[in-house]
Amino acid sequence: MCKMDKFLYHRKLWEMNVKLLGESKVEKLKNSFVSRPRMSLWMIRAVTVLLLWSCFVHLMALGEMWGPRLFKGWPSCFNHHELSTAAEMTSLPTKIALPPKRVYVNNGYLMVSCNGGLNQMRAAICDMVTVARYMNVTLIVPELDKTSFWNDPSEFKDIFDVDHFIRSLRDEVRILKELPPRLKKRVELGMYHEMPPISWSNMSYYQNQILPLVKKHKVLHLNKTDTRLANNELPVEVQKLRCRVNFNGLKFTPQIEELGRRVVKILREKGPFLVLHLRYEMDMLAFSGCSHGCNPEEEEELTRMRYAYPWWKEKVINSELKRKDGLCPLTPEETALTLTALGIDQNVQIYIAAGEIYGGQRRMKALTDAFPNVVRKETLLESSDLDFCRNHSSQMAALDYLVALESDIFVPTNDGNMARVVEGHRRFLGFKKTIQLNRKFLVKLIDEYTEGLLSWDVFSSTVKAFHSTRMGSPKRRLVIPNRPKEEDYFYANPQECLQLLDEPLRVI
Repeated sequence: MCKMDKFLYHRKLWEMNVKLLGESKVEKLKNSFVSRPRMSLWMIRAVTVLLLWSCFVHLMALGEMWGPRLFKGWPSCFNHHELSTAAEMTSLPTKIALPPKRVYVNNGYLMVSCNGGLNQMRAAICDMVTVARYMNVTLIVPELDKTSFWNDPSEFKDIFDVDHFIRSLRDEVRILKELPPRLKKRVELGMYHEMPPISWSNMSYYQNQILPLVKKHKVLHLNKTDTRLANNELPVEVQKLRCRVNFNGLKFTPQIEELGRRVVKILREKGPFLVLHLRYEMDMLAFSGCSHGCNPEEEEELTRMRYAYPWWKEKVINSELKRKDGLCPLTPEETALTLTALGIDQNVQIYIAAGEIYGGQRRMKALTDAFPNVVRKETLLESSDLDFCRNHSSQMAALDYLVALESDIFVPTNDGNMARVVEGHRRFLGFKKTIQLNRKFLVKLIDEYTEGLLSWDVFSSTVKAFHSTRMGSPKRRLVIPNRPKEEDYFYANPQECLQLLDEPLRVI
């Protein structure tokens, strides 16, 4: 009986342990069902954060890819001065994600030699990239002019970021730094074709006359490139590619860009500034035959220089007649009167974007008396800062180009290549203020004022009224069929690439 009781006791104890153990498992199971929704909620929150961050990163990448146009470049309610103060050198091309390479059957190799100064060559490079793309050829990095008046030995890589140039355009055209060895040997042996293309040509000329020559000779060298593509009557995609090369593909070297940023920062620290492209340099005066205000010795010196360069075709020039026709750059004295008449603040900083002014301080006196804060890169920087680009006119011009883009006002005193290319670039950046002076109108008015035929108030109000619509605002290019030299230059007003105020956003 005792044994039976003991057995029943142990059996009951065992059943109680089993029951307790089962209840603990059930409890654990309940707890796991309670904690799982909490864990799922945590996971959902984590995934959501990651997705939002991913979207943000992709949006930033797209902003970089489309550059200043999408988020920064258009006219807005913000003050331009505030924007440029907040962000230095926003007009410089931004880093972009590498586009995929364009795959196409290569029809041959195109070598080009640019001629002229920096901005004439800049426009030519844009044209030649475009031509190469639509002929499906491989472009060799353009050769820059080293034999012109300036005798600048700079190579492409000394002025432009050549790697950026090649990479940023690789989805349009294949660009190489030099010919492949086999073809390079052929060129050294003279086994290639060389020619200047016809000026102001359309794309059919390149397709029907130039492309067959590339296919025949494998290597074609175009030895003249200035204004070899028409201003108008080209497909929109052709015009947009010219813009893309100009505004995104052509980026100055890091050294030049850094120096440009420093100059702009120095100027900005003292307030607004105006860039004056005072093209009153010896080469311009000799070439144009403009000698108004020069003494007899200077006139003789300019004439000798004009005859010394055989490729300057016009030798006998009537200076006064040319001036009255508006074909001469304004003199420093005429410029001082014009800026004052326009109401430019006499205390504004005026940065001279030019080389040495002919006649030196004697000719600059009227301008510096009217505007005492006249500065140059040489006065803003240490001499050693300019050592790398000294005696390299195109590198100096590149520095002036960067400063001109960032200025509050840009005023050219002639309509040369820098004046027009900078004007177009400033339009692209949001129609920045560029005063387009009408020299024919101005010299007539200035002569009447200096002869006492006009009072200052009449003179000033007339200058202001006439130029009120010549400030770089949106407009259509003037097209003159069969007279391309007289119509508006494409690079001064690349309207196909500009965001007009009444149009929806377009991306190039």
